[in-house]
Amino acid sequence: MTVTDTGASNLSAAVEGRPVPTGREEAWRFTPLPRLRGLHQSVEGAAQAEVVADLAPELRLELVDTASLPAASGPVETPAALALAATERSVVVTVPREAEASATSVLRITGTGTDRPAVSHIVVRAEAFSKAVVVLEHTGSATLSANVDVELGDGASLTLLSLQAWDDDAVHLGRQHAVVGRDASFRSFIASFGGDTVRLVPTVEYSAPGGSAELFGIYFADAGQHLEHRSLVDHAVPHCRSDVLFKGALRGDAEAGERGIARSVWVGDVIIRAAAVGTDTYELNRNLVLTDAARADSVPNLEIETGEIVGAGHASATGRFDDEQLFYLQARGIPADIATQLVVRGFFADVVARLGEPEWEQRLLDAIDGELGFAPEAADADQEDPQ
Repeated sequence: MTVTDTGASNLSAAVEGRPVPTGREEAWRFTPLPRLRGLHQSVEGAAQAEVVADLAPELRLELVDTASLPAASGPVETPAALALAATERSVVVTVPREAEASATSVLRITGTGTDRPAVSHIVVRAEAFSKAVVVLEHTGSATLSANVDVELGDGASLTLLSLQAWDDDAVHLGRQHAVVGRDASFRSFIASFGGDTVRLVPTVEYSAPGGSAELFGIYFADAGQHLEHRSLVDHAVPHCRSDVLFKGALRGDAEAGERGIARSVWVGDVIIRAAAVGTDTYELNRNLVLTDAARADSVPNLEIETGEIVGAGHASATGRFDDEQLFYLQARGIPADIATQLVVRGFFADVVARLGEPEWEQRLLDAIDGELGFAPEAADADQEDPQ
C-alpha cells in the first residue's frame, strides 16, 4: 500500500513561542545547523513524505488528519513541532488487542530529492496484550523532518526498528516518542548508516507501573557524516525498568580536511523522579575509532530524585582500533582487511543480537560489512576461507 499526500498548512501555531535553535543551546551545541538545510527554522511548503506499507495481516493501517490526533506527548523540539504542523496526514498503524503479528511489518520511507523539505508523522499503536515487530526503513535522498509516536497498551510487546540507509546527501531530523503502559515491553532499535546529517531523538515515558523499555542503537560514521542520537528515558512512575545501549564506529579521511571528519554524537539522559520508586535503569555507550579524522562525543546523564530504587548506572567509553587484536589475527594467516572486519563485527555483535529478528540482524551485519567495503556475499566467503 502506498500512502501519499501533498499540500501546505498554517505553521503559525507551531512557531509561536518556540525559539529557533541557534547552536548555543545545550540540546543543539553538537549539531551542525548550517547542514540542516533550514529544517530547524522552517518547513514551509514541505512535501508529504511517501510511505509504503507492507504489514502483517493482523495489523490495521489508516491515513488520518494530523490535526484530529491528540497533541504530541513528551519532549517536542522546535523542528519537530514545525514538522507536525506541516503534516496534513498521519500514517496510523494499529496492532489490535491480544493480536500477535504473524510477520514483521515494514514501513518504507523513500526520499525523492533534497531540494524540497519533506515531513512525515507515523503513529504505531500496540493495544493491550498485543505483540508485533515494526520496521521503519529510510532510503533515497531527502531533507526530512519526521515524527514517530508509539503507544503501548497494558501488557503489550512491541519492537520498533528504525533503519537509516539513506543516500549520502540526505538530511534527517527525527523525533521518536514512546508511551509505555502497565507491564508493557518496548524495544527500540536504531541503526544509522547513511545520510549526510542525521539527528534522532528517541524518548520514553511510562503511563503505569511495570513497564520495560530497551533503547538499542548502532551507527557507523564515515568521512563527512554527522550522526547524532539523543535518548531520554523519563521514569515518573514506580517499578519500571530501562536499558539503553548504543555502539558506534567511526572512519574518517584525514586527507579530505574538515569534510573528511567522521562525527558521531550520543547523549543519553535518564531521569528518575521522586515517585519512581523501584526503578531499575542502566545506559551504556561505546565508540570504536578506526582512523584519524574522527570525533565521537559521548555524554551520559543520570538524574535521581529518590534513593528507593533497584539500581541506576551509566558508562561511556571511546577507544581506538586495537592493533593487538589485528596483529593476533594476522599472525594466524587472516588478511588485514578481513581481520578488521571480524573485529568490527565482533564489536557490534552483542547489540545486533538483541534485535531478536534474524533476517533483519543479517541486514544490519551486511550494512556494517558494506561500510567496511565488503559485498555481503564476498564477506561471507572470505570469512569461511581466509586463505
